[in-house]
Amino acid sequence: MSDGAEWVAVDWGTSHLRAHVIGPEGRVLARPASDAGMATLERDGFEPALAALLAPWLDGAGPLQVIACGMVGSRHGWVEAPYAAVPCPPLDAARMVRAPARDPRLSVQVIPGLRQNTPPDVMRGEETQIAGFLAAEPGFDGVLCLPGTHSKWARISAGEVVSFQTYLTGELFDLLATRSVLRHTLARDGGDEGAFLAAVADALSHPARFGAALFGLRAGALIAGLAPEAARARLSGLVIGLELGGARPYWLGQRVALAGAPALTALYAAALAAQGVAASRHDGAEMVLAGLATARAALREVAR
Repeated sequence: MSDGAEWVAVDWGTSHLRAHVIGPEGRVLARPASDAGMATLERDGFEPALAALLAPWLDGAGPLQVIACGMVGSRHGWVEAPYAAVPCPPLDAARMVRAPARDPRLSVQVIPGLRQNTPPDVMRGEETQIAGFLAAEPGFDGVLCLPGTHSKWARISAGEVVSFQTYLTGELFDLLATRSVLRHTLARDGGDEGAFLAAVADALSHPARFGAALFGLRAGALIAGLAPEAARARLSGLVIGLELGGARPYWLGQRVALAGAPALTALYAAALAAQGVAASRHDGAEMVLAGLATARAALREVAR
């Protein structure tokens, strides 16, 4: 294996393939990435995509160990890694699945997702973030929120995921911002904290008026001078506030932590703080890498 690469941590989602090439003492040597996500690949396309991404570190000296999480293990991925049912630890080395790599330079293990039977729910990739979080906070007892395209709220106790709930918040925001009439109203970026927090409060207090509040953004821009930045902030506040209202049993009176993109966890932290909840914040990408490292360590322990 060239350049001192010992193994590779891979987060393989629907739209992206992201890798961390790890050297001695856990040092990250490189972070190659591509747009070869699950949605762009047939099953026989996963191995070539990975081999192309990792070509500089495949020298034939021996198989390069790859630990992967995310949609690569879905029904439409490289190999299906069946869900583990909660309550359970976020990672179990015995349940990891070997991908059928034909290239002898690759040895790929895929982490399974988690399922909840009642009410039905699934996660794939977030379990690795949870494992990384618990590696840093092994005694954590409370709720971990993972904001994103599909936000997750997970109850954690004694090192296990007890239950979880998913919200389509990020996807809903994107659809409304780019494919609805509101696309003519919103700025592409920027924010307004006051407008955001007011919209969070509105959604929490009057969830039945959510649809009306959405159209109010358009009307406000047309006849009341609502600025595009404020409109974007209000839309974000409305969808996050609606999520917080539904997830109230998870965060009310609980110890809460957030893990995700820093800009997004900042919004959730501000929204929760306005409800009297002080949530700790953690970088989601760092948690994924820590979770993949935890999975590798567990595999090595099983192999002893």
